[in-house]
Amino acid sequence: MKFGIVCVSDRCSRGECEDRSGPAIAECVAALSDENAYRLVPDDEARIREALTALSDDFGADVIFTTGGTGFSPRDFTPEATRAVIEKEAPGVAEAIRAESLKITPRAMLSRGVSGIRGRTLIVNLPGSPKAVRESIAVVLPVLGHAVELLGGDTQSCGGNYGK
Repeated sequence: MKFGIVCVSDRCSRGECEDRSGPAIAECVAALSDENAYRLVPDDEARIREALTALSDDFGADVIFTTGGTGFSPRDFTPEATRAVIEKEAPGVAEAIRAESLKITPRAMLSRGVSGIRGRTLIVNLPGSPKAVRESIAVVLPVLGHAVELLGGDTQSCGGNYGK
């Protein structure tokens, strides 16, 4: 699998702090692929859309994980940017992440993250903290292989043994 990773953060993009969530994503998917592309963008809807489009269309990512920009802050635009580039929503993915996260913290209900499909790419919005990234990817990992197979046109798949 090929993964795209998009960190959305004004402060990290200005060099004021180090991105720790993007590397957490890379660590979580390392066993599935060594072919990852990383983008660091500010909380700017157009820049987020550009990164998602480039990773999907040009890089050919099977899965793009975003981190950050999913909350209530006036500068949080990741869900809006994601909706602007996807062709189909995949609400079950975002719902599963929120449901599991609610078992850990009531703040999970403040996440506006979405998931969807652009061409043959699954895009999943994750929270901005490394801890929440790891917890969220753990929710999605068991179905990622099957999702990628389906997006690739393999409708005969039995789901494989991905994430086990």
